[in-house]
Amino acid sequence: MTYCLFDTAFGVCGIAWREADGADAVPAVTRFQLPEATAAETESTLAELTRAEGAAAPPPVIAEVIEKIRRHFRGDLQDFSEVRVEPEGAGPFALAVYAAARNIPAGQVRSYGELARVLKRPAAARAVGQALGRNPVPLIIPCHRILGASGKLGGFSAHGGIATKARMLQIEGVVPGASGS
Repeated sequence: MTYCLFDTAFGVCGIAWREADGADAVPAVTRFQLPEATAAETESTLAELTRAEGAAAPPPVIAEVIEKIRRHFRGDLQDFSEVRVEPEGAGPFALAVYAAARNIPAGQVRSYGELARVLKRPAAARAVGQALGRNPVPLIIPCHRILGASGKLGGFSAHGGIATKARMLQIEGVVPGASGS
């Protein structure tokens, strides 16, 4: 796995990827790191999670993903559903949760229960939340778009917690707690 850091309007982010095998294969995003308190902390967290020895220049496909992330955080909302991801350590249920979350367009939200029903596991709202709490590729797998049944933000495991989740939603035009969100 390889990673790099990059500046965005949201702060310094990081992305890790696995190189593709074969001439026609595309690298897969394995981690996306939202900003920590400092760029050094963002890099330290990403380096520890990826066990990579250091940062590297991204291949063209990953550079395109980085540019999409930059545009998104500037308010030019992007669709990340076609970005190839390989969430490291995710089991079958988590992968199903992530796939369902990726179908939620920018500017829209769902509840944990709604996502559980999409998965035909209506009693699994808590398990959905737990899977999303371990999401290694936030934004690209848009766990910030999942709210509690009452429209409350619920949890968010990135630095800054629910304040970060609220900022990400506000970029997408969602005002948490407002009717319709």
